[in-house]
Amino acid sequence: MAKKPLGKDQFGIQKVMRGGDYFADSMGQFALNAISGMVGQLTYFYTDKAGLAAGMVATVFMITKVIDAFTDIIMGNIIDHTKPGKERYRPWILKMSIPAAIMMLLLFTVPKGNAGLQIAYMLVTNLLMTSVIYTAIAIPYASLQVVRTNSSEERGKMGVYRALAGYVPGMAIVLAVIPVTNALGGTQSAWVKFAAVVALIVALCLLLCYKKSKETATIDGAAEVVEESEQDEAIPLTEAVGKLFGNKYWVLALVMGLLSQVTYGLANSSGTYYCKWIYGDDNLVAILGAVGMIPTILGFAMVGPMNKKLGVVKTLRVSFLLGMAANILRLLNPTHFWYNTILGCISSFANIPMMCLLGVTTAMAIDYNAYKYGNRMVACSQSATGFGSKVGNGLGASVVGWCLALAHYDASMTVATAATRQAIYAFNIYIPLVLFLGMFVCAMKFDLEAKLPGIKEELEKRKLPK
Repeated sequence: MAKKPLGKDQFGIQKVMRGGDYFADSMGQFALNAISGMVGQLTYFYTDKAGLAAGMVATVFMITKVIDAFTDIIMGNIIDHTKPGKERYRPWILKMSIPAAIMMLLLFTVPKGNAGLQIAYMLVTNLLMTSVIYTAIAIPYASLQVVRTNSSEERGKMGVYRALAGYVPGMAIVLAVIPVTNALGGTQSAWVKFAAVVALIVALCLLLCYKKSKETATIDGAAEVVEESEQDEAIPLTEAVGKLFGNKYWVLALVMGLLSQVTYGLANSSGTYYCKWIYGDDNLVAILGAVGMIPTILGFAMVGPMNKKLGVVKTLRVSFLLGMAANILRLLNPTHFWYNTILGCISSFANIPMMCLLGVTTAMAIDYNAYKYGNRMVACSQSATGFGSKVGNGLGASVVGWCLALAHYDASMTVATAATRQAIYAFNIYIPLVLFLGMFVCAMKFDLEAKLPGIKEELEKRKLPK
Protein backbone atom coordinates (compact mmCIF):
# COMPACT_ATOMS: atom_id res chain seq x y z
CA MET A 1 0.00 0.00 0.00
CA ALA A 2 1.45 3.36 -1.06
CA LYS A 3 2.17 5.83 1.69
CA LYS A 4 0.15 9.02 1.79
CA PRO A 5 2.12 11.87 0.17
CA LEU A 6 3.61 14.39 2.57
CA GLY A 7 2.70 18.05 2.30
CA LYS A 8 4.79 21.19 2.47
CA ASP A 9 5.72 23.27 5.49
CA GLN A 10 4.61 26.86 6.17
CA PHE A 11 7.36 28.18 3.90
CA GLY A 12 6.40 25.94 0.98
CA ILE A 13 9.29 23.48 1.43
CA GLN A 14 8.53 19.81 0.84
CA LYS A 15 8.37 17.67 3.98
CA VAL A 16 10.21 14.34 3.84
CA MET A 17 9.93 12.78 7.31
CA ARG A 18 7.32 10.53 8.94
CA GLY A 19 6.79 9.53 12.56
CA GLY A 20 9.04 6.48 12.38
CA ASP A 21 11.82 8.58 10.86
CA TYR A 22 11.72 11.04 13.77
CA PHE A 23 11.75 8.23 16.33
CA ALA A 24 14.65 6.34 14.76
CA ASP A 25 16.64 9.54 14.32
CA SER A 26 16.10 10.44 17.97
CA MET A 27 17.60 7.13 19.09
CA GLY A 28 21.00 8.49 18.13
CA GLN A 29 20.58 11.22 20.73
CA PHE A 30 19.27 8.68 23.23
CA ALA A 31 22.52 6.72 22.83
CA LEU A 32 24.74 9.81 23.01
CA ASN A 33 23.07 11.07 26.18
CA ALA A 34 23.22 7.63 27.76
CA ILE A 35 26.98 7.77 27.22
CA SER A 36 27.33 11.30 28.57
CA GLY A 37 25.01 10.45 31.47
CA MET A 38 27.23 7.57 32.55
CA VAL A 39 30.33 9.72 32.10
CA GLY A 40 28.64 12.26 34.36
CA GLN A 41 28.43 9.62 37.11
CA LEU A 42 32.14 8.85 36.96
CA THR A 43 33.19 11.51 39.50
CA TYR A 44 31.04 9.91 42.21
CA PHE A 45 32.06 6.42 41.09
CA TYR A 46 35.77 7.21 41.09
CA THR A 47 35.74 8.99 44.48
CA ASP A 48 33.24 6.95 46.49
CA LYS A 49 33.42 3.50 44.86
CA ALA A 50 36.90 3.18 43.37
CA GLY A 51 38.51 5.20 46.20
CA LEU A 52 40.34 7.77 44.06
CA ALA A 53 41.24 11.31 45.14
CA ALA A 54 38.77 13.97 44.00
CA GLY A 55 41.51 16.35 42.80
CA MET A 56 43.15 13.65 40.70
CA VAL A 57 39.81 12.71 39.16
CA ALA A 58 39.05 16.33 38.26
CA THR A 59 42.47 16.78 36.66
CA VAL A 60 42.07 13.66 34.52
CA PHE A 61 38.70 14.94 33.31
CA MET A 62 40.19 18.31 32.46
CA ILE A 63 43.02 16.77 30.43
CA THR A 64 40.55 14.76 28.37
CA LYS A 65 38.43 17.85 27.72
CA VAL A 66 41.40 19.92 26.55
CA ILE A 67 42.11 17.19 24.01
CA ASP A 68 38.41 17.08 23.15
CA ALA A 69 38.62 20.72 22.13
CA PHE A 70 40.72 19.65 19.14
CA THR A 71 39.19 16.31 18.19
CA ASP A 72 35.77 17.76 17.34
CA ILE A 73 37.13 20.13 14.73
CA ILE A 74 39.50 17.45 13.39
CA MET A 75 36.67 14.94 13.08
CA GLY A 76 34.47 17.49 11.34
CA ASN A 77 37.22 18.18 8.82
CA ILE A 78 37.76 14.45 8.20
CA ILE A 79 34.06 14.04 7.43
CA ASP A 80 33.96 17.12 5.19
CA HIS A 81 36.81 15.57 3.16
CA THR A 82 34.86 12.39 2.39
CA LYS A 83 35.19 11.61 -1.31
CA PRO A 84 32.30 12.96 -3.44
CA GLY A 85 29.54 10.47 -4.16
CA LYS A 86 29.87 8.65 -0.86
CA GLU A 87 27.76 9.01 2.30
CA ARG A 88 29.57 11.33 4.68
CA TYR A 89 27.73 10.99 7.96
CA ARG A 90 25.60 7.86 8.35
CA PRO A 91 28.34 5.17 8.14
CA TRP A 92 30.09 6.50 11.24
CA ILE A 93 27.08 5.65 13.41
CA LEU A 94 27.35 1.99 12.38
CA LYS A 95 31.14 1.86 12.78
CA MET A 96 31.06 3.20 16.34
CA SER A 97 28.07 1.28 17.76
CA ILE A 98 29.98 -1.76 19.08
CA PRO A 99 33.12 0.16 20.22
CA ALA A 100 30.85 2.49 22.20
CA ALA A 101 29.28 -0.44 24.06
CA ILE A 102 32.65 -2.04 24.83
CA MET A 103 34.18 1.20 26.07
CA MET A 104 31.17 1.82 28.32
CA LEU A 105 32.10 -1.31 30.27
CA LEU A 106 35.80 -0.48 30.37
CA LEU A 107 35.13 2.92 31.96
CA PHE A 108 33.99 1.20 35.16
CA THR A 109 36.59 -1.58 35.36
CA VAL A 110 39.27 0.57 37.00
CA PRO A 111 42.01 -1.74 38.33
CA LYS A 112 42.75 -1.87 42.04
CA GLY A 113 46.06 -1.01 43.63
CA ASN A 114 48.74 1.14 41.99
CA ALA A 115 47.67 4.80 41.81
CA GLY A 116 49.78 5.48 38.72
CA LEU A 117 48.13 2.59 36.88
CA GLN A 118 44.70 3.86 37.90
CA ILE A 119 45.43 7.35 36.61
CA ALA A 120 46.70 6.00 33.29
CA TYR A 121 43.68 3.71 32.96
CA MET A 122 41.24 6.54 33.72
CA LEU A 123 42.95 8.83 31.22
CA VAL A 124 43.09 6.31 28.37
CA THR A 125 39.53 5.00 28.75
CA ASN A 126 38.04 8.49 29.06
CA LEU A 127 39.99 9.70 26.03
CA LEU A 128 38.87 6.76 23.93
CA MET A 129 35.24 7.15 24.95
CA THR A 130 34.84 10.93 24.76
CA SER A 131 37.56 12.15 22.38
CA VAL A 132 37.39 9.33 19.84
CA ILE A 133 34.21 7.24 19.96
CA TYR A 134 31.72 9.88 21.14
CA THR A 135 33.16 12.41 18.68
CA ALA A 136 32.94 9.97 15.76
CA ILE A 137 29.22 9.55 16.54
CA ALA A 138 28.20 13.04 17.63
CA ILE A 139 29.57 15.10 14.73
CA PRO A 140 28.07 12.96 11.92
CA TYR A 141 24.82 12.60 13.85
CA ALA A 142 24.47 16.36 14.35
CA SER A 143 25.18 16.86 10.63
CA LEU A 144 22.28 14.58 9.67
CA GLN A 145 19.84 17.22 10.91
CA VAL A 146 21.07 19.53 8.15
CA VAL A 147 21.20 17.05 5.26
CA ARG A 148 18.07 15.07 6.16
CA THR A 149 15.58 17.79 5.23
CA ASN A 150 15.39 21.32 3.85
CA SER A 151 12.42 22.18 6.04
CA SER A 152 13.14 24.32 9.11
CA GLU A 153 9.86 23.05 10.53
CA GLU A 154 11.05 19.45 10.27
CA ARG A 155 14.48 20.36 11.61
CA GLY A 156 12.81 21.95 14.61
CA LYS A 157 10.67 18.86 15.13
CA MET A 158 13.78 16.69 14.87
CA GLY A 159 15.32 18.87 17.56
CA VAL A 160 12.37 18.33 19.89
CA TYR A 161 12.38 14.55 19.31
CA ARG A 162 16.15 14.44 19.84
CA ALA A 163 16.02 16.53 23.00
CA LEU A 164 13.18 14.45 24.45
CA ALA A 165 14.93 11.18 23.62
CA GLY A 166 18.20 12.58 24.95
CA TYR A 167 16.69 13.71 28.23
CA VAL A 168 15.19 10.31 29.02
CA PRO A 169 18.46 8.38 29.55
CA GLY A 170 20.00 11.25 31.51
CA MET A 171 17.08 11.34 33.92
CA ALA A 172 16.79 7.54 34.03
CA ILE A 173 20.45 7.19 34.95
CA VAL A 174 20.20 9.85 37.68
CA LEU A 175 17.01 8.19 38.94
CA ALA A 176 18.24 4.59 38.89
CA VAL A 177 22.00 4.42 39.26
CA ILE A 178 22.25 4.84 43.05
CA PRO A 179 19.23 2.72 44.09
CA VAL A 180 20.04 -0.03 41.58
CA THR A 181 23.76 -0.22 42.31
CA ASN A 182 23.06 -0.06 46.06
CA ALA A 183 20.57 -2.90 45.67
CA LEU A 184 23.27 -4.89 43.86
CA GLY A 185 25.68 -4.35 46.74
CA GLY A 186 26.96 -0.83 46.13
CA THR A 187 30.35 -2.14 44.96
CA GLN A 188 32.38 -1.52 41.82
CA SER A 189 31.05 -4.81 40.47
CA ALA A 190 27.48 -3.48 40.85
CA TRP A 191 28.36 -0.44 38.78
CA VAL A 192 29.90 -2.64 36.07
CA LYS A 193 26.67 -4.64 35.85
CA PHE A 194 24.64 -1.45 35.55
CA ALA A 195 27.00 -0.18 32.84
CA ALA A 196 26.62 -3.45 30.90
CA VAL A 197 22.86 -2.91 30.57
CA VAL A 198 23.36 0.68 29.44
CA ALA A 199 26.02 -0.45 26.94
CA LEU A 200 23.62 -2.91 25.30
CA ILE A 201 20.93 -0.23 25.00
CA VAL A 202 23.44 2.21 23.47
CA ALA A 203 24.47 -0.28 20.76
CA LEU A 204 20.87 -1.13 19.83
CA CYS A 205 19.82 2.53 19.62
CA LEU A 206 22.75 3.41 17.35
CA LEU A 207 21.98 0.50 15.04
CA LEU A 208 18.33 1.58 14.77
CA CYS A 209 19.35 5.16 14.03
CA TYR A 210 21.75 3.96 11.31
CA LYS A 211 19.10 1.80 9.66
CA LYS A 212 16.55 4.61 9.25
CA SER A 213 18.84 7.60 8.70
CA LYS A 214 19.27 9.05 5.22
CA GLU A 215 21.45 11.62 3.55
CA THR A 216 18.86 12.16 0.85
CA ALA A 217 15.18 12.88 1.24
CA THR A 218 12.66 10.35 0.00
CA ILE A 219 9.31 11.56 -1.26
CA ASP A 220 6.72 8.93 -2.19
CA GLY A 221 9.45 6.36 -2.73
CA ALA A 222 11.47 8.51 -5.14
CA ALA A 223 14.87 9.67 -3.96
CA GLU A 224 15.35 13.39 -4.11
CA VAL A 225 18.63 14.93 -3.00
CA VAL A 226 17.87 17.93 -0.82
CA GLU A 227 19.87 21.07 -1.37
CA GLU A 228 21.60 20.90 1.99
CA SER A 229 23.00 17.49 1.12
CA GLU A 230 24.86 18.79 -1.89
CA GLN A 231 28.49 18.43 -1.00
CA ASP A 232 30.61 21.54 -0.66
CA GLU A 233 34.17 21.70 -1.83
CA ALA A 234 36.43 20.55 1.03
CA ILE A 235 38.75 23.20 2.42
CA PRO A 236 41.90 22.84 4.60
CA LEU A 237 41.36 22.45 8.35
CA THR A 238 43.13 25.67 9.32
CA GLU A 239 41.08 27.67 6.82
CA ALA A 240 37.84 26.07 8.02
CA VAL A 241 38.63 26.83 11.67
CA GLY A 242 39.48 30.44 10.84
CA LYS A 243 36.23 30.91 8.97
CA LEU A 244 34.15 29.32 11.73
CA PHE A 245 35.56 31.63 14.36
CA GLY A 246 34.95 34.51 11.96
CA ASN A 247 31.24 33.65 12.07
CA LYS A 248 30.05 35.27 15.30
CA TYR A 249 26.80 33.32 15.23
CA TRP A 250 28.65 30.01 15.16
CA VAL A 251 30.74 31.21 18.11
CA LEU A 252 27.62 32.25 20.04
CA ALA A 253 25.97 28.88 19.33
CA LEU A 254 29.17 27.17 20.47
CA VAL A 255 29.28 29.13 23.74
CA MET A 256 25.57 28.66 24.50
CA GLY A 257 25.83 24.94 23.80
CA LEU A 258 28.92 24.64 25.99
CA LEU A 259 27.42 26.54 28.93
CA SER A 260 24.13 24.66 28.74
CA GLN A 261 25.94 21.34 28.78
CA VAL A 262 28.10 22.43 31.73
CA THR A 263 24.82 23.10 33.54
CA TYR A 264 23.54 19.68 32.47
CA GLY A 265 26.85 18.05 33.46
CA LEU A 266 26.72 19.66 36.89
CA ALA A 267 23.16 18.42 37.39
CA ASN A 268 24.20 14.88 36.45
CA SER A 269 27.28 14.86 38.68
CA SER A 270 26.24 16.87 41.72
CA GLY A 271 22.80 15.74 42.86
CA THR A 272 24.06 12.71 44.75
CA TYR A 273 26.48 14.81 46.79
CA TYR A 274 23.70 17.29 47.64
CA CYS A 275 21.37 14.53 48.81
CA LYS A 276 24.06 12.74 50.77
CA TRP A 277 25.62 15.69 52.61
CA ILE A 278 22.98 18.45 52.65
CA TYR A 279 19.80 16.37 52.99
CA GLY A 280 21.47 13.42 54.72
CA ASP A 281 20.35 10.56 52.44
CA ASP A 282 21.80 9.81 48.99
CA ASN A 283 18.74 7.68 48.13
CA LEU A 284 16.73 10.93 47.91
CA VAL A 285 18.29 11.37 44.47
CA ALA A 286 15.61 8.97 43.20
CA ILE A 287 12.86 11.34 44.42
CA LEU A 288 14.63 14.29 42.79
CA GLY A 289 14.76 12.37 39.53
CA ALA A 290 11.10 11.37 39.70
CA VAL A 291 9.90 14.90 40.50
CA GLY A 292 12.24 16.23 37.83
CA MET A 293 10.21 14.43 35.17
CA ILE A 294 7.39 16.96 35.69
CA PRO A 295 9.27 20.00 34.34
CA THR A 296 10.75 17.78 31.65
CA ILE A 297 7.34 16.80 30.33
CA LEU A 298 6.08 20.37 30.61
CA GLY A 299 9.20 21.70 28.93
CA PHE A 300 8.93 19.45 25.90
CA ALA A 301 5.20 20.16 25.67
CA MET A 302 5.70 23.93 25.80
CA VAL A 303 8.86 24.48 23.75
CA GLY A 304 6.96 24.05 20.47
CA PRO A 305 4.24 26.62 21.29
CA MET A 306 6.86 28.97 22.79
CA ASN A 307 8.98 28.69 19.66
CA LYS A 308 5.96 29.33 17.43
CA LYS A 309 4.88 32.35 19.49
CA LEU A 310 8.22 33.91 20.37
CA GLY A 311 10.69 32.46 17.87
CA VAL A 312 13.87 30.56 18.66
CA VAL A 313 15.95 33.33 20.22
CA LYS A 314 13.24 34.91 22.40
CA THR A 315 12.31 31.44 23.68
CA LEU A 316 15.92 30.95 24.78
CA ARG A 317 16.08 34.37 26.44
CA VAL A 318 12.94 33.71 28.50
CA SER A 319 14.17 30.27 29.59
CA PHE A 320 17.57 31.60 30.67
CA LEU A 321 15.88 34.31 32.77
CA LEU A 322 13.81 31.62 34.50
CA GLY A 323 16.97 29.65 35.29
CA MET A 324 18.64 32.70 36.78
CA ALA A 325 15.61 33.53 38.93
CA ALA A 326 15.31 29.98 40.29
CA ASN A 327 18.94 29.84 41.40
CA ILE A 328 18.77 33.30 43.02
CA LEU A 329 15.77 32.14 45.07
CA ARG A 330 17.62 28.98 46.13
CA LEU A 331 20.18 31.18 47.87
CA LEU A 332 17.51 32.18 50.41
CA ASN A 333 17.17 28.64 51.84
CA PRO A 334 19.58 26.09 50.35
CA THR A 335 18.88 23.32 52.90
CA HIS A 336 15.10 22.82 52.63
CA PHE A 337 14.41 19.72 50.55
CA TRP A 338 11.07 20.57 48.93
CA TYR A 339 11.82 24.28 48.51
CA ASN A 340 14.98 23.46 46.58
CA THR A 341 13.37 20.58 44.72
CA ILE A 342 10.64 22.86 43.34
CA LEU A 343 13.10 25.57 42.35
CA GLY A 344 15.33 22.88 40.85
CA CYS A 345 12.37 21.90 38.66
CA ILE A 346 12.26 25.45 37.33
CA SER A 347 15.98 25.25 36.52
CA SER A 348 15.39 21.95 34.75
CA PHE A 349 12.56 23.50 32.74
CA ALA A 350 14.86 26.40 31.81
CA ASN A 351 17.34 23.97 30.24
CA ILE A 352 14.82 22.25 27.95
CA PRO A 353 14.52 24.91 25.21
CA MET A 354 18.30 25.01 24.70
CA MET A 355 18.37 21.22 24.46
CA CYS A 356 15.72 21.38 21.72
CA LEU A 357 16.96 24.41 19.81
CA LEU A 358 20.76 24.21 19.85
CA GLY A 359 20.72 22.27 16.58
CA VAL A 360 18.45 24.92 15.05
CA THR A 361 20.76 27.79 16.08
CA THR A 362 23.72 25.86 14.66
CA ALA A 363 21.82 25.28 11.40
CA MET A 364 21.22 29.03 11.23
CA ALA A 365 24.96 29.59 11.63
CA ILE A 366 25.57 27.09 8.80
CA ASP A 367 23.24 29.09 6.56
CA TYR A 368 25.27 32.16 7.47
CA ASN A 369 28.47 30.30 6.48
CA ALA A 370 26.98 29.83 3.01
CA TYR A 371 26.05 33.52 2.86
CA LYS A 372 29.39 34.82 4.15
CA TYR A 373 31.86 32.29 2.71
CA GLY A 374 29.98 30.42 -0.02
CA ASN A 375 30.67 27.16 1.84
CA ARG A 376 28.53 25.63 4.59
CA MET A 377 31.27 23.44 6.19
CA VAL A 378 28.48 21.31 7.64
CA ALA A 379 30.46 18.76 9.67
CA CYS A 380 33.03 21.25 10.94
CA SER A 381 30.22 23.61 11.92
CA GLN A 382 28.41 20.83 13.77
CA SER A 383 31.47 20.38 15.96
CA ALA A 384 29.89 23.18 18.02
CA THR A 385 27.21 20.72 19.08
CA GLY A 386 29.58 17.85 19.79
CA PHE A 387 32.09 20.10 21.54
CA GLY A 388 29.47 21.62 23.79
CA SER A 389 27.98 18.25 24.72
CA LYS A 390 31.23 16.45 25.53
CA VAL A 391 33.28 19.25 26.97
CA GLY A 392 30.34 20.74 28.84
CA ASN A 393 29.49 17.49 30.58
CA GLY A 394 33.16 16.85 31.31
CA LEU A 395 33.70 20.35 32.67
CA GLY A 396 30.65 19.92 34.87
CA ALA A 397 32.15 16.76 36.34
CA SER A 398 35.56 18.44 36.68
CA VAL A 399 34.09 21.45 38.47
CA VAL A 400 32.47 19.12 40.99
CA GLY A 401 35.80 17.38 41.60
CA TRP A 402 37.77 20.61 41.93
CA CYS A 403 35.29 22.15 44.36
CA LEU A 404 35.42 19.01 46.50
CA ALA A 405 39.23 18.95 46.33
CA LEU A 406 39.42 22.59 47.48
CA ALA A 407 37.17 21.65 50.41
CA HIS A 408 39.43 18.66 51.26
CA TYR A 409 36.52 16.28 50.71
CA ASP A 410 36.72 12.94 52.52
CA ALA A 411 34.20 10.32 51.42
CA SER A 412 34.60 8.47 54.74
CA MET A 413 33.47 11.39 56.94
CA THR A 414 30.19 11.04 58.80
CA VAL A 415 29.21 14.72 58.84
CA ALA A 416 29.94 17.27 56.12
CA THR A 417 32.38 20.02 57.05
CA ALA A 418 31.48 23.67 56.47
CA ALA A 419 33.91 23.77 53.53
CA THR A 420 32.30 20.70 51.96
CA ARG A 421 28.84 22.21 52.29
CA GLN A 422 30.00 25.43 50.60
CA ALA A 423 31.62 23.42 47.80
CA ILE A 424 28.34 21.57 47.23
CA TYR A 425 26.40 24.85 47.22
CA ALA A 426 28.91 26.22 44.71
CA PHE A 427 28.42 23.53 42.06
CA ASN A 428 24.67 23.21 42.68
CA ILE A 429 23.62 26.87 42.94
CA TYR A 430 26.33 29.53 42.51
CA ILE A 431 27.94 28.24 39.32
CA PRO A 432 24.64 27.35 37.54
CA LEU A 433 23.47 30.92 38.24
CA VAL A 434 26.55 32.32 36.49
CA LEU A 435 26.09 29.90 33.59
CA PHE A 436 22.48 30.98 32.99
CA LEU A 437 23.63 34.61 33.02
CA GLY A 438 26.28 33.83 30.39
CA MET A 439 23.75 32.06 28.16
CA PHE A 440 21.34 35.00 28.45
CA VAL A 441 24.04 37.44 27.32
CA CYS A 442 24.83 35.22 24.30
CA ALA A 443 21.14 34.95 23.39
CA MET A 444 20.82 38.75 23.49
CA LYS A 445 23.62 38.99 20.93
CA PHE A 446 22.24 36.26 18.63
CA ASP A 447 20.21 38.38 16.20
CA LEU A 448 20.48 36.10 13.15
CA GLU A 449 16.93 34.74 13.20
CA ALA A 450 15.39 37.97 11.91
CA LYS A 451 17.99 38.19 9.13
CA LEU A 452 17.51 34.65 7.79
CA PRO A 453 14.71 35.32 5.27
CA GLY A 454 16.86 37.95 3.55
CA ILE A 455 19.91 35.70 3.67
CA LYS A 456 18.09 32.76 2.10
CA GLU A 457 16.66 35.03 -0.59
CA GLU A 458 20.17 36.21 -1.41
CA LEU A 459 21.46 32.62 -1.55
CA GLU A 460 18.71 31.72 -4.03
CA LYS A 461 19.65 34.67 -6.22
CA ARG A 462 23.27 33.49 -6.30
CA LYS A 463 22.14 30.17 -7.79
CA LEU A 464 20.46 31.84 -10.75
CA PRO A 465 22.44 31.88 -14.02
CA LYS A 466 24.07 35.18 -14.77
